[in-house]
Amino acid sequence: MNFIEAIKSKVKSKGLLRIVLPEYKDERIYFAAEELLKQNLVKEIYFTGDEDFIKNKAKELGTNINRIKIIPIEKSEYFDEFVKEYYELRKSKGMTEDEAGEVMKNELYFGAMLVRKGFADGMVAGAMNTTANVVRSAIRVIGTREGINTVSSFFVMIVPDSPYGENGLLFFADSGVVINPTASQMADIAICTADSMKALIGCEPKVAFLSFSTKGSASHISIDKITNALKIAQQKRPDILMDGELQGDAALEMRVAKKKAPKSSVAGKANVLIFPDLNSGNIAYKLVQYLGKAEAYGPILQGLAKPVNDLSRGCSVDDIIGVVCITQLQAIASKK
Repeated sequence: MNFIEAIKSKVKSKGLLRIVLPEYKDERIYFAAEELLKQNLVKEIYFTGDEDFIKNKAKELGTNINRIKIIPIEKSEYFDEFVKEYYELRKSKGMTEDEAGEVMKNELYFGAMLVRKGFADGMVAGAMNTTANVVRSAIRVIGTREGINTVSSFFVMIVPDSPYGENGLLFFADSGVVINPTASQMADIAICTADSMKALIGCEPKVAFLSFSTKGSASHISIDKITNALKIAQQKRPDILMDGELQGDAALEMRVAKKKAPKSSVAGKANVLIFPDLNSGNIAYKLVQYLGKAEAYGPILQGLAKPVNDLSRGCSVDDIIGVVCITQLQAIASKK
């Protein structure tokens, strides 16, 4: 069973939820929604947009949307309430009620507000919108989870015939959002990625803060940031196994770990790799994906109070289905 099939099975066993798919002008969303309902992989799906357009598009594509709830934004019973709520959230930034009304006409913001207010459990977008737009709407409407100030992302990497991580499965972070995290942001990223591993995979995370140095073998301001990030993360969450700074080989290979970091509880066993910046994280996941012939799933967003996930604009119908299932597992974890 591959990763996505395992996620689908887990969703069915844990309970199906309500997901917003706001990009109703993209035909892939119709096929994905139809398949999600057909496979019983979601409780409800909401489209936010023009009802006539949606019905005509579904007819044109030959897709069945009878079980999809259509919410026409400006005609919705929720619209005035959502405008008022968004104005209250943003008035300290200088926003007027009229401006809040214009923003709430946007499908991303209206969809995010459905999640914020509890009418839906999560949102998946990005087939037609940039990552920046998806993340911005989520941060401004939903905000970050308690104790976390950073929205970040992770990739699930599955390397064939590999003994590292969990039989070749590792989480890489941040490889998609935060360009140059501070020590505090790195701590948030590590905590969120550890919790993401528990939510999706159910195994104990062993978190390595990666560097070009292991346990003081070199000195540099960038290494100071990593060691400070570790201290902050351990103070916040002493229940998570974390260590650093560790080089990649010391984090993964026990033979090397015994020489470079013999007292470490993580070295040689890491399954969550925290990179010092987006350059290294993004380069690493792409190298592993292509040179190691690994499956790469992501970027998956984390750190929000309620889950919103971003799609690649080149996504397939199967990609959308997989991300919707992942979002439901994140929503289940966030409720706990």
